[in-house]
Amino acid sequence: MAVDAQTLRAVLSQWPTGVAVVTTTAEDGWHGMTAGSFCGVSLDPPLVLVCLARGIRTHELVERSGVFAVSFLGKDHAAIGHRFAGREPGDRFARGTWTAAPTGAPVLAEALAWLDCQVAHAYPGGDHTIFVGEVLAADTPRRTAPLLFHSRAWGQLADPLPDEVTIADTGLAAALHRRLTASGTAPARVTRAGAARLLDAVRAAGVRVRLPLPTVPGSGGLPGPPWSALVEDAASLARIPRGSPVTAEIADGPDAPRLIAAARARGLPVAGRVGDVFDPARQAAVLAAVDRLLAAGCTEIALDEGATAASPLVVRNVLQEAVARARPVPVRVRLREACGLGLANALTAMKSGVRSFDATLGGVDGGLCAEDVLFLAARLGVATPIDRAALVAAATDLEAVWGAALPGRTYRTAS
Repeated sequence: MAVDAQTLRAVLSQWPTGVAVVTTTAEDGWHGMTAGSFCGVSLDPPLVLVCLARGIRTHELVERSGVFAVSFLGKDHAAIGHRFAGREPGDRFARGTWTAAPTGAPVLAEALAWLDCQVAHAYPGGDHTIFVGEVLAADTPRRTAPLLFHSRAWGQLADPLPDEVTIADTGLAAALHRRLTASGTAPARVTRAGAARLLDAVRAAGVRVRLPLPTVPGSGGLPGPPWSALVEDAASLARIPRGSPVTAEIADGPDAPRLIAAARARGLPVAGRVGDVFDPARQAAVLAAVDRLLAAGCTEIALDEGATAASPLVVRNVLQEAVARARPVPVRVRLREACGLGLANALTAMKSGVRSFDATLGGVDGGLCAEDVLFLAARLGVATPIDRAALVAAATDLEAVWGAALPGRTYRTAS
């Protein structure tokens, strides 16, 4: 005796799928519905299939027209999915931008991907028909997280933690430089020799350190990981020896493509930087900047939080989009420790696909404390190649010359 329909529905609901809109065309216009029963069949020839219930209007129209299109929905397309599932009244094509594919069937311009198909075969499948379509056209217009269907509900991917995180120190050298000279009634607290010892200790722990130009060393066999330097113009780029272990950090702007090309020609890796990335009003501009820097040939994308503390929700939205666009180019992020949100945003960044952080020893420049990021990673069971114990020892030395407790939360905790 076969299993009953209610049990089968409950079991099948535990299989997670993407959400797609299947559309077709008819004499009276466009028609469509959401569907989860979709899969690829063959690459050569290019074939896919959709399963449509026999009693629905879209089934009849696909059978009659011999064409259909499939648009894959993104994480922010739940409203479109609800409309095409018949859960909301109104014109199904009123949400989103729809255009006619070569067969005449409509596709969603903002979809993760779409396929335009001509029916090649139709097979009976119980109360459904299995339509096998030959793919005539296809595109991937957008990269972001998909909309998923599981347990009769729509949602997003569970966010796994990375298997490893790493950090670069982008603030310590500048902070020490400011302490080399007296300011007002405050005496100079740091000597050049003391600053050099601290920077060497951070590098010895496995951390890439940003140095001010023109003090960046060349490729003279110095131990430890590479250095980085902010490159603002051709003159500053020329100070970095060709082929040296220095990452050129170049901010997005009118001169960025030219500087990036020149840095790559000198054999340097390039981190393209974008500022104020979590300003909600700038999300489109930030993602456009990421696209420009990728097109220019950056080997890393570095995103800076900016002066205003961001909420974890905004951090998640921006980073999910940026990481998806940049892949396989790594995205790193610089966060601030403000209003207790620093580590919360670091966790959000990890779960959004970020594996690299720009931080500062002790958090002395207002950025997230390097030791705090590694403390969080250890508590989450995330590995790191950085020697946190060595950073804690360096932070103790920094506190002695700083003359006050450091802003970091965990630098006095060994593990």
